[in-house]
Amino acid sequence: MSRPPDMLQGMLDLLILRVLQHEPMHGWAIGNRIRQLSDEVLQVQQGSLYPALHKLEEQGWIEATWGESENRRRAKFYTLTAAGRRRVTEETAHWQRLSAAIALVVRTT
Repeated sequence: MSRPPDMLQGMLDLLILRVLQHEPMHGWAIGNRIRQLSDEVLQVQQGSLYPALHKLEEQGWIEATWGESENRRRAKFYTLTAAGRRRVTEETAHWQRLSAAIALVVRTT
């Protein structure tokens, strides 16, 4: 069974927003943090990460500023906007309801 692309994209958006709740990060660090927090299970490819960041920026949920990364390279740092903070709260609640419902189905079948 294939996974609907919009479901996967929604999950990636939520992961990015959740990671940015704690501090501004550049793209590589966001992907790395998701990998670390998922115990190496989730590995976000650049071809998925950067389009998602661009989309979130267009929607006004994150904003980007140029800065210097830890290895002294120029990088775009992303941070949540006020709208992004509201959105992450809404999406987290939605994900918790959805995952609880899926768990019920999986347990009873």
